[in-house]
Formats: sequence, structure tokens, C-alpha cells
Amino acid sequence: MTPILLASGSPRRKQLLEWAEIPFRVHVSNTPEDFPPELTVEEIPVFIARKKAVAVQTETATDEIVLAADTIVVLGEHMLGKPVHREEAISMLLALQGTRHEVITGVVLRQNERELSFFDRTQVDFHPLTETEIEHYVDQYKPYDKAGAYAIQEWIGVVGIRSVEGDFYNVMGLPVSRVVSALKEFSRF
Repeated sequence: MTPILLASGSPRRKQLLEWAEIPFRVHVSNTPEDFPPELTVEEIPVFIARKKAVAVQTETATDEIVLAADTIVVLGEHMLGKPVHREEAISMLLALQGTRHEVITGVVLRQNERELSFFDRTQVDFHPLTETEIEHYVDQYKPYDKAGAYAIQEWIGVVGIRSVEGDFYNVMGLPVSRVVSALKEFSRF
């Protein structure tokens, strides 16, 4: 497989690409994660991923395939971003405990002006958790760089997740099997 340029500093995305044996290098652009208010929840992470991919293309002037992704957590009508501080992380997890929410990851592959984009969604059910358990997680794992204030592969995922419907790796930040298929498709046109 041709090496790609990953437009993300996420250790989880890097790990998933390594597991899939996709050769890559990393270039991160400091791209604002704002979006127009009229976008649907499915369009938001694709829009942000596209901004990241275009920024990396512009900064590197590369002919490589650029892979960018963005993950959001949706609870009912509310989108949960990355918590800014401890209290916000605890508040998010209190809202998620005992409920079902969606994790949506937008993916964009770009090479020059060619683009392939998609999103993947996964349903996640949390067990009821106590405030003490949530505080323990936040204090031990400091999930401030994670949408929804949690990482499924950490302690809270092991003890707090009741079920997952869809791609587990999407919840980690990249629906890697779809990415592999998309890279094959992208290489053909």
C-alpha cells in the first residue's frame, strides 16, 4: 500500500493505522474545529476532517494521499466535544452514564483535488456509573483530548460500557476497516 500522510496527532489513530499495517507519516495542522450551525451531526465531523486535510495539503504541498478524521459524540440533541476542564469532563460522563449515545467519525481522503469522504456511526451503551467512579476515571486518565470525555480502550470502557453496536474502532477515533476499503477505492480512480 502506498504511504499516506495522516493529518492527526492522535495516538489512537496512529495505533490503528499501525495495526492495519498502513504505512504513514504524520503532519498536524492547528486547524480550528468550528463549523457552520446548519450542518447535520453527520456532516460536522466530515466538514472538520476536510478542513484538516486541506490545511495539511496547503502546508506540505504534497502529492501524497492525506487522511484526516474527526470524531464527535452525540447524546440526544447535544454534541459533546472535548472537555476543557475536570468539571466539564465529569458533567459529560454523568450525562452519558446509564444511557445510549452515538459516536460519529468523519473521514476525508484527499490527493491534490481528488477527495473521498464518509462518516461512520457507532451506538454505545453505558452502564450506570457512580459519581465516585466517574471522578476516579477523570482524575486517573485525564480525558481532556477525547470527545465525550472518554476513551473506550481505557478503564471506563472496560468497566463502564454495556454494549457497542457498530465499529468498535470508530469509537477509538477511526473506522479503520472502512479506511482500508476507501484507500483501495481511492487508489483505483
